[in-house]
Amino acid sequence: MTTARRERWTGLAFVGPFLLVYAAILVVPLLMGIVISFNNADLFGRREWIGLANYAQALGDPVLAQAFWNTLTLTLLIVPPLTVIALMLALALNRSTRLAAILRGVFFSSLVLSVTIVTLIWRFILTPDAGLVAVGLQAAGRAPIPFLSDPDLVIPALAMATLWWSLGFPIMLFLAGLQQVPGDIYEAAALDGASRWTVFRRITLPSIRRTLLLVVMLQTAAQLQIFGQAQLLTGGGPGGASRTIVLYIFEVSFGRWELGYATAIAELLFGMILLVTLLQYWLVTRHEGERA
Repeated sequence: MTTARRERWTGLAFVGPFLLVYAAILVVPLLMGIVISFNNADLFGRREWIGLANYAQALGDPVLAQAFWNTLTLTLLIVPPLTVIALMLALALNRSTRLAAILRGVFFSSLVLSVTIVTLIWRFILTPDAGLVAVGLQAAGRAPIPFLSDPDLVIPALAMATLWWSLGFPIMLFLAGLQQVPGDIYEAAALDGASRWTVFRRITLPSIRRTLLLVVMLQTAAQLQIFGQAQLLTGGGPGGASRTIVLYIFEVSFGRWELGYATAIAELLFGMILLVTLLQYWLVTRHEGERA
């Protein structure tokens, strides 16, 4: 056996276990889901081939359309401010001081909380009868604001809770990217008298462009799958105003036992996430190619 072939088999031996586990928990369920989506199936194993009927039903489902717009609105309310705030905090915390280290731990601590704890905290804050915000407004002589029962306020309330919960991870990613930028570049810019804005625009931002793309892609995919906050904080209400796509999939599959229809919706969501992610990657890499 030649050296090249031996190295190839050695590499396959290292990645083989991971590929098997990856296929078992991701690829195989994905393929099974595609098959089930073409069937009239339930949770008890009954299957009846109906072709594209589930997809046709999904495209004409007004409840799903509402859930789609709710999910899209949440994503737009969360991802841009989350990216900007996380980048600003990372720039502020990119220092080798004890205070910066403590603050990095504080901001990251919210990420280790479960979604149940997060929703309990924000229910305590936003409940209109005895919540922290309501108590403060009453002390100021103002009426409480029904964040969780007003159709116009429930989506911003969910976005605010998710934004608070999700800050830690993108901050860590931005910090990792910032610490890879060579310090001598900043020293040269300081000697040239460059302003902070010029340094950020000409040095920092181009250096962490890949990290910025990664944060946007990961957060977009995560927020398009938002579920726990909507289920535990509002239950999808009032009147479906905070029902997300994944929450609707949960209701269809475990509430109505329409597994085939729920799987079809899940496959459409998977396609949407894949399309959005590829579009984001293409837009960034296209601009890089034009500049090159």
